[in-house]
Amino acid sequence: MKPFPISNARSAILLLALASPLASAATAPSVPERIETLLRQMTLDEMVGQLTQYSGNWNATGPVMFKGNLKQDIRDGRVGSMLNVHGASSTRQYQEVAMQSRLKIPMLFAQDVIHGYKTTFPIPLAEAASWDLAAIERSARIAATEAAASGLHWTFAPMVDIARDPRWGRVMEGAGEDTYLGSKIAFARVKGFQGRQLGDTDAVMATAKHFAAYGAAVGGRDYNSVDMSERMLWETYLPPFKAALDAGAATFMNSFNDLNGIPASGSKYLQRDILKGQWGFTGIVVSDWGSIGEMVAHGYARDNRGAALAAITAGSDMDMESNAYRGNLAQLVADNKVPLALLDDAVRRVLRKKFELGLFDDPYRFSDPQREQTALNNPVHRQAARDMATKSIVLLKNSAKLLPLSKDLKTIAFIGPLVQAHKDNLGGWAVTLPGVDYSTFVVSQWDGLKNRLGSGTRLLYAKGSEIEGDDRSGFAQALEVARQADLVIVSVGERWNMSGEARSRASLRLPGVQEELVKALQASGKPLVVLLNAGRPLVFNWIAENVPTILYTWWLGSEAGNAIADVLTGDVNPSAKLTISFPRSEGQIPIYYNSFNTGRPGPSGVSSGYVSGYIDLAGTPQYPFGFGLSYTEFAYSDLKIDKSQLRGNDRLNVSFQLRNSGNYAGEEVVQLYLRDKTASVVRPLRELKDFAKIRLEPGQTRTVQFQIDREKLSFYNAQLQWAAEPGDFELMVGASAADIRLRTNFELTP
Repeated sequence: MKPFPISNARSAILLLALASPLASAATAPSVPERIETLLRQMTLDEMVGQLTQYSGNWNATGPVMFKGNLKQDIRDGRVGSMLNVHGASSTRQYQEVAMQSRLKIPMLFAQDVIHGYKTTFPIPLAEAASWDLAAIERSARIAATEAAASGLHWTFAPMVDIARDPRWGRVMEGAGEDTYLGSKIAFARVKGFQGRQLGDTDAVMATAKHFAAYGAAVGGRDYNSVDMSERMLWETYLPPFKAALDAGAATFMNSFNDLNGIPASGSKYLQRDILKGQWGFTGIVVSDWGSIGEMVAHGYARDNRGAALAAITAGSDMDMESNAYRGNLAQLVADNKVPLALLDDAVRRVLRKKFELGLFDDPYRFSDPQREQTALNNPVHRQAARDMATKSIVLLKNSAKLLPLSKDLKTIAFIGPLVQAHKDNLGGWAVTLPGVDYSTFVVSQWDGLKNRLGSGTRLLYAKGSEIEGDDRSGFAQALEVARQADLVIVSVGERWNMSGEARSRASLRLPGVQEELVKALQASGKPLVVLLNAGRPLVFNWIAENVPTILYTWWLGSEAGNAIADVLTGDVNPSAKLTISFPRSEGQIPIYYNSFNTGRPGPSGVSSGYVSGYIDLAGTPQYPFGFGLSYTEFAYSDLKIDKSQLRGNDRLNVSFQLRNSGNYAGEEVVQLYLRDKTASVVRPLRELKDFAKIRLEPGQTRTVQFQIDREKLSFYNAQLQWAAEPGDFELMVGASAADIRLRTNFELTP
């Protein structure tokens, strides 16, 4: 097809530009001037090409739409970006094709680098449990260093969706249920990915996704609808996106879901009114895989032409893999259905990022094989992954004080389908590179503990069962091995691909017969430690109530085995705390700590009256938000505030004493919650408003301080105005949302 011509007016502008000083080699035009000059030279087809992204067919997460000659399309200037092409050599080969195009505009290369590149860190939900913002930023920094060295310019992370439904498989990609903590983590991860500045060869563009409210998909079903009030949207689901923008996120990705009946890809309210309008976002908005074309399946657009019209009008700049823009957008402009100004704006956004990355000066600056090899084999990265993994392990129970493991143990039985697993430790969304032997690169739990134990302790193994299925034939061997041991450790949980995109689960119970295996081992009478490996909260009531020692080990990445051994042996004292509530039953979902009260508040136990609750189940979670134990104990005391009334722009200073009253050095995540007792709209029972991670030696005491200002007391009122209202507030300090140790009250006055 003949390229669509630009208008006569644009042609006249081009002639003037070519005759102007901007076209002279003796001048040094600014980036905006270079962008405008380039725009004036582009045909409509070439402009649409800048807004078109295709996959390299590796690790596709949807149908691959392009069926033609991809390299020829690149030469023709019809492809602006590719995803799923990685490696310095591979990206260079495709970039060389782009340099054969008429205008020689370089391409962007993108990848889902979610929790590490070659060096795999814990899944993001596990990292969030560390409450360690510096460590989280460092893990993103290392991921960016490895990805950028491998020719990538762009990662589709962080996912900043608030998620309160663990049935949703993508809960593993986020920071959990809390807006305040989620916003802090979003900021840290963007800073980690983007480093000092875009254009540095150890930085990649971050993507805040999925815009917006994807974490509230009905029924926890991926790609499903979302329906919520405007106030819920603004108060709970949008703040982490704003935090990502404030951190400088270069790109945003719209979400698969519809929000109150409008698919996000076609939502002018989300993309133009909020993101590009009120928030002033100047970066790229990219669709999720095929989401523009999927507006046809939603019933919002009749065909791809209608979907392209809706998306570009709403503010979606780049079309990932739906082929809607490529086949329709130029004609829509030629038919005066889409103003040329909208196309100009979208293309400017893409070109601006390519200039910021330095690709016009050197298209191959991210494709250096020597730098790639150095980055991918940096031992410092492995050590950081191990440190992050230890910080992510949550001690849920240690009632028999079996941990840390006694050095007097002569024989330990290590049993379960995940003991000698390798790939499962990587979890969902791991980048697996060709040529890497993950059976040796990933440290299994068996190898980690075996290498850590001294020669005086014998380690025995039995698989016991598979992760799924009803085969119990391995129980006998497991019990025989257990009988020979002084202590039994059993490792059970999900497969690596049971959490993640398109991995929603109606049942959160342990798959297969794994719980039966745990029951059999508990019945043997041997001291028992359970390791639970998963990408989401699971329901394991029997284990929670009957097994004395439980560690939640998530999916911890490349250094999983070493990190678990560090915690089991006491080299590292666990300090992680949950960032999402663990339900007792799927019937409780959604259950989260910062819920509203009702006119008939329910009991914590089983309901027996006309109140909000269940008649067959306690109303509390099995494990609450903020919960996590340590090998030591922490005492909270002497809460003080410097004023009982907060006026105007004053700050209220809070202090208390934290003491390590146990026998081990350790870290405690202290949490500050507030409750607005009476307001013009109903407020949550408590809201996290600050936290600190404090390390103390045995017997050491430290004064912990927080500050409260009007910003921390503000909320969106019924008119969606961000404001603080005068009234009484309760201040709470505790070890979790359900373990408040100190309380006081203060008043906000006009």
